[in-house]
Amino acid sequence: MKNQIYFTPGPSALYFTVREHLKSALDSNVASISHRSSFFKSFYGETVENLRTLLKLPDNFQIFFTGSATEIWERIIENCVDKESFHLVNGAFSERFYKTAVAFGKEAHKVESIAGSCPEIDNLMIAETHELIGITHNETSTGATQPLEDIYKIREAFPDQLIAVDAVSSLPYVNIDYSKVDTVYFSVQKCFGLPPGLGVWLVNDRCIEKAENRMRRGKNIGYYHSLPTLYEKGLKNQTPETPNSMGIYLLGKVVEDMLKKGIDQIRKETNSKAAILYNSLNKSDVFKPFVEEKRHQSKTVIVGKTAVSSADIIQDLKKKGMTIGGGYGEFKDLHIRIANFPTHSKEQIEMLADALEKI
Repeated sequence: MKNQIYFTPGPSALYFTVREHLKSALDSNVASISHRSSFFKSFYGETVENLRTLLKLPDNFQIFFTGSATEIWERIIENCVDKESFHLVNGAFSERFYKTAVAFGKEAHKVESIAGSCPEIDNLMIAETHELIGITHNETSTGATQPLEDIYKIREAFPDQLIAVDAVSSLPYVNIDYSKVDTVYFSVQKCFGLPPGLGVWLVNDRCIEKAENRMRRGKNIGYYHSLPTLYEKGLKNQTPETPNSMGIYLLGKVVEDMLKKGIDQIRKETNSKAAILYNSLNKSDVFKPFVEEKRHQSKTVIVGKTAVSSADIIQDLKKKGMTIGGGYGEFKDLHIRIANFPTHSKEQIEMLADALEKI
């Protein structure tokens, strides 16, 4: 099989500078040095500052590293919820966050939309007793995006609740106003174009205060990745445990490259490439966008419903050197999923779009 360009929605194609940075990391013994060493603390600090600059993160937010975004679901519930949480569910991953809260014995409530859409927020029934509202900005399983305007309206309507935003497959593309949310999280194997195995957790003071309050009252908030412990170590550019040092180093370097390119340019290119892909789906007799309402169509994970088996399409494209994703869960054979991440060039997207139009 010829060399592949990976348009899978995570893990996906590596950012085009990763090979160079990986060599630098190996030459610098990043994989072998102590996580208590001055060298580790220096590149940990650089990664945090680069991320803070790229995302325009306010001073009242901290950046922590975990094993995955999936782990962050547990840490959020463990640290920030005494009894009740509320979840907007628009696909498999937002459903799993809700189920995580249930598994922790919380009184979790949800409002759910049909697949390929997002919950309507105008008449949400969220009680004052719901301490946290979980929202998936970009549902990777279906390609449905909850508009930022919806999230901000929820903040206005429910100012006392903590708002947790899953931006796993949309950061750094999505331009979030962090004054309107309390915690945001992502993993690096999608838009950041890195090997899997690192979750990034953005947390404001309200979340840390909630965790400290729970701890003072004798509640179980976990141990090595509790927010107070992460915060204490983070102030020293350290982690509580031996972390994915290579992942943290590479993330800092890739974010530095993104800063040189400019986040505005990255967003402009993402919009342009998404338009090319949606245009191909709309013109085709074989594909149609699964998400029909334009305001809910993801710009970073484009999902098409197919008139033929998606497995046949995937195999056909592989022969041409392009690997795309199949449908998720119940849609395995009915959908294709295409990553439109910063590492994917316009030329690569045009090549894929042309191949789709010929099917």
